[in-house]
Amino acid sequence: MPQWTSTVGAGQLARLLGSRDGRGAGASAPQVPAYRALADGVRLLVLEGRVPVAARLPAERELAGALAVSRTTVAAAFEALRADGFLRSRRGSGSWTAVPAGRPLPARGLDPLPPESVGSVIDLGCAALPAPEPWLTRAFHGALEALPPAARTHGDFPAGLPALREALADRYTALGVPTMPEQIMVTTGAMGAIGAICRLFAPAGERIAVEHPSYANALQLMREAGARLVPVPMGEGLDGWDLPAWRRVLGEASPRLAYVMADFQNPTGALADEDRRRELVAAARAAGTVLVVDETMADLGVDLAPGERPRPVAAFDHGGAGVITVGSASKALWAGMRIGWVRAAPEVIRGLVAARARADLGSPVLEQLALCWLLTSGGWARALDQRRAEIGDNRADVVAALREHVPDWEFAVPRGGITLWVRTGGLSGSRVAEAGERAGVRVASGPRFGLDGAFEGYVRVPFIVSGPVAVEAAGRLATAAALVSDGLTAGLDTPLAHIA
Repeated sequence: MPQWTSTVGAGQLARLLGSRDGRGAGASAPQVPAYRALADGVRLLVLEGRVPVAARLPAERELAGALAVSRTTVAAAFEALRADGFLRSRRGSGSWTAVPAGRPLPARGLDPLPPESVGSVIDLGCAALPAPEPWLTRAFHGALEALPPAARTHGDFPAGLPALREALADRYTALGVPTMPEQIMVTTGAMGAIGAICRLFAPAGERIAVEHPSYANALQLMREAGARLVPVPMGEGLDGWDLPAWRRVLGEASPRLAYVMADFQNPTGALADEDRRRELVAAARAAGTVLVVDETMADLGVDLAPGERPRPVAAFDHGGAGVITVGSASKALWAGMRIGWVRAAPEVIRGLVAARARADLGSPVLEQLALCWLLTSGGWARALDQRRAEIGDNRADVVAALREHVPDWEFAVPRGGITLWVRTGGLSGSRVAEAGERAGVRVASGPRFGLDGAFEGYVRVPFIVSGPVAVEAAGRLATAAALVSDGLTAGLDTPLAHIA
């Protein structure tokens, strides 16, 4: 039985090694042997998720030819990787990437602190903002006025309140995706939607292709559901997906589902253009894979001009059965409003509704009425305008503070969303998060958003603070980085503290 789940060709690996910060396999300092430089390059690609764990590497002779180095150099590099725990080999099966046994993975960083703790610790672990007032309060006043007719019913709406389903359908139609209320199911947040989809389409053991990195809570939900996750590295920069990588994984693994975020992806902030959306839909259709598109960030475009927002991925699903869209009010409006929804073909919605009896039966009626008020009164658009302006101001302050206090940390500023994906200057993101707890700032480390220990050199910084608080948060992160760099955190060992 093969020990690898995907393959990396010699030419592909050579390109990845050459694009790593513009340095090729032989671009290291003269004191570093060529085999060690090659081993370090592969190790970093694994840690950053650019090469998945359990990916079969090319034969030594093939890679030597692609890199224009001797086979002896490649053989020595592979031996060094095996010694470090980043490569495993079996005669007749080849060699495949791995991570060292016992490598610690973070268990904290995304759950919010209690409000009473905020004064002493700056919590950047949870990417959520306070509600945009007065719109939340007005929405619930409107909901209370609309409650009496609903209260005279049984209150059990497994598919969602009819008025809200109609309002959501109208919203998709206005975005260029004609939709009927029968194509909408209201859920308890986006996580409720993703869980329902996984239960219906991907029972335990099924493969789900996921962006790498991806939203940590969704990855954990799918793991706990027993899915076999197949990572697909994100493209370089903020342009979205690496389409050749997606075609390769879809063709080789034939996953039942693929979970993607096309709009301001969490954590990278990437935005896929319409051409990439169209091509991914076509590739998934050819592979027989259903695309689950998470649009929870789609309304949070800060720098997009009117008319510049790409159409939803579902607009390119001309058959209507290949894309399932997930939305939510929790990121756009307020995390306390746990109302999400699914847009899909009517038969898929019927299947999800029928299966819901084994989960939560339905979503709270009052919250549904509040969201319906926002969508039908114009309050949703005005609340979003307020939210986007707040995110833009926060983003400017956070970016400026990080550039001042941790100038060797690297990131690309996204055009929307609420997260910044930050490379920590060669330090372990897990150790930075650990030291941050001591310095009075909580931050989510990179491996939370990957599989098998990838992205050790990253942290996620959300745009949820501004002004002096942003400056103080960056200063505390700089303190944490100094603790890690000096090896002053408890139990810290040098190979994990410095990954580059």
